[in-house]
Amino acid sequence: FADYDIVLTSYGIVRLDTDLLASYQFDYVILDESQAIKNPSSTTAQAVRQLRARHRLILTGTPVENSTMDLWSQMTFINPGLLGTQAFFRKEFVKPIEKNQDESRTKKLHALIKPFVLRRHKAQVASELPEKTEHLSYCPLTEEQQQFYEETKSFYRNKILETLEGHTPTPAGGTQLLLLQGLTRLRQIANHPHLADASYEGESGKMREILRMIRSVVSEGHKVLIFSQFVQHLTLVRAGLDERQLAYAYLDGHTRDRQGEVERFQSDPDLQIFLISLKAGGVGLNLTAADYVFILDPWWNPAVEAQAIDRAHRIGQQRPVFVYKFISQGTVEEKILALQRRKLQLVSDLITTDEAVIKSLTRADIEELLG
Repeated sequence: FADYDIVLTSYGIVRLDTDLLASYQFDYVILDESQAIKNPSSTTAQAVRQLRARHRLILTGTPVENSTMDLWSQMTFINPGLLGTQAFFRKEFVKPIEKNQDESRTKKLHALIKPFVLRRHKAQVASELPEKTEHLSYCPLTEEQQQFYEETKSFYRNKILETLEGHTPTPAGGTQLLLLQGLTRLRQIANHPHLADASYEGESGKMREILRMIRSVVSEGHKVLIFSQFVQHLTLVRAGLDERQLAYAYLDGHTRDRQGEVERFQSDPDLQIFLISLKAGGVGLNLTAADYVFILDPWWNPAVEAQAIDRAHRIGQQRPVFVYKFISQGTVEEKILALQRRKLQLVSDLITTDEAVIKSLTRADIEELLG
């Protein structure tokens, strides 16, 4: 490396060539998308910790994705010892913050990391970006969908409350597992009951509204990105688009030529719809040809949705961006929004979690979600 100023590589290569890279003394080691080392025991995290450098920098838009522990691994890479050992950090910060919503510990953690964090919002670094407008689109359930939803909700509510009261024996973590199972099923029914029961032949209020909005947006000459966490949900949307003879690009975890689909959508003016699985295409894509973004189902962590919206609302976008979030009325989706606001009000946005929300649910929260 002596003849080069910069060495660009991937996390995969670092894992494969750790010995070679660790034998060289660099001036700087810079990790982009540093959430890749959030799990301290992963081979990626172990490999990058062996790199030798005078200075270390990390860059990320989502420093915490799953647990406050994500922060420990990244901060320990740039400043070893700052947050103590893993066991100390878990006891002093993770448990009090995630289980007890301890504001004083959150403030203490924030104060510890603040001198080492340079935070920049998009508005500060890309002031030329056009405006972004967000709308919540509330969709009523159909009668048949409502009945299915209520029956499922009662089933899980009774089962969970019985478990909490000790009437039903359950393994450790069984209540949380049951709750997650119930919430996932209710969220599927809120989207389209067919996702929870393949024999369901009725309609979905949300699907009706989604297809109506797609036709409206496309007829006015706009391009739209459509995100869902459920690949099955995108499959149903695809069927609706095929029926209406509307062309679309498609990307999920199994798409081989991701870049080909992106380029097709970006360059073809007649291709106005791009269906994307939130997990597969929520980050790393540049889709500024779109000026509308549809989020078909809400997620616990607003950072995940924000990343998806940023596929269109980013440097290079010339037009105002309109975001529509589809929420099924009177369902757990409405309550996820409310719970999200309440549970994720930690002092710093730096510490937002998905699993922490589930783990810290009280009986009152469960009754509210399934009430």
